[in-house]
Amino acid sequence: MSVFGWVLQMGTLIRTLLVFFVALTSLGLVTQKVRDQGVTDSEIRIGNLMPYSGPLEDFSHIGMAEAAYFDMINERGGVGGRKIRFMSYDDLSDTSNAMDLTRILVEIDNVLLMFGSFGTPGNLAVRKYLNERQVPQLFVASGDQHLSEPTLYPWTMGWQPSYRDEGRIYANYIQAFYPGKKIVALWQNDRFGRELFKGLEQGLGDVARNIRVDVAYDVADQHLDGHVAILKRSGAEVFVFAGVPENAAKVIRIAAEQNWRPVFILNQMSSSIETVLRPAGTENATGVITAAFLKDASDPAWKDEQGARDWRSFLDKYAKAGGKDDAAAVYGYAAAETLVQVLRQCGNDLSRENVMKQAAALKDYQPAPLLPGIKINTGQDDYRPIEHLRLVQFDGRSWQPIGDVLETAFADTR
Repeated sequence: MSVFGWVLQMGTLIRTLLVFFVALTSLGLVTQKVRDQGVTDSEIRIGNLMPYSGPLEDFSHIGMAEAAYFDMINERGGVGGRKIRFMSYDDLSDTSNAMDLTRILVEIDNVLLMFGSFGTPGNLAVRKYLNERQVPQLFVASGDQHLSEPTLYPWTMGWQPSYRDEGRIYANYIQAFYPGKKIVALWQNDRFGRELFKGLEQGLGDVARNIRVDVAYDVADQHLDGHVAILKRSGAEVFVFAGVPENAAKVIRIAAEQNWRPVFILNQMSSSIETVLRPAGTENATGVITAAFLKDASDPAWKDEQGARDWRSFLDKYAKAGGKDDAAAVYGYAAAETLVQVLRQCGNDLSRENVMKQAAALKDYQPAPLLPGIKINTGQDDYRPIEHLRLVQFDGRSWQPIGDVLETAFADTR
């Protein structure tokens, strides 16, 4: 063989080895991409913050419900053969703890993503940090519309309808059925309450002047009876309440004790039959109106569905974890089911980039607890998974629909 021929063969061999090396390197990069932080052959680590103690601990049942749902999925083999490791920490109902706990979850526990953390202030506090590190902040447990802004924060996505849109829907209902009637409002003095009340004002537009009195109160306020008395004296025929479940039950009962029977509109978060309406007295709560997107586990209308295998298995785990709130159970089940759908859509590419891509590619997806006609749709420019609500009225036993499913965006003034 000539030297020239040997050199040609060596050149071919070197090129072949180089191609092989590049292929191996590329495969390594792909493998690394699939095995992004928080993913191993056997598990997917998910981070979460919940108020397991402190004044907001009632909402910790959402975290318990999500943990129970993931346990049920893990018993069935997990997602793609990987078990979900749900790492949920107590923020003590204190927003100032959100950043430190989130950094622990991301930098020490190495979670793939943050999911369903409760509350507006805490989620807003960590949003910039998570987006800078390109860590998905998915399906946050808040209805603040500023947590669904893909142009500004492409790694943060909400889940439920916005509080402001909920307020707008109540405004449209009032204008349609009670035009010209005097309105009063009692709203929780925090970002949630302000957003819902602002939506009410925006929805009413020029007739917002019909709001004769509005009272902002602190969540631990011990003078709800005095506030209700002030509102009653205004002579209003429509009463809009926005607050936590415990206070909602008290206010319904107080209004009845004061022999005041206005059209009572109650925010969705505080409309559970089991935890709000029954403690308030079903006779006092009859006629209450809310805007819903989830089934009420205490509603006899869904009794047959509650007997389904998945629901029974889930409730057993939820109860063992200490869960008692049916409304939280439904919310946590539905939100966790949505995340599992996203992870399944990811297939073998569980990179953070693909997680966000799949979260923004949900089409007509309907978790079991959503009301009929309400589906989840997302897109690259649409980070509001649930954009529909249904007005319902309590008849003393169950929720009865008022009209059709409403798209929250129909009253959007932006």
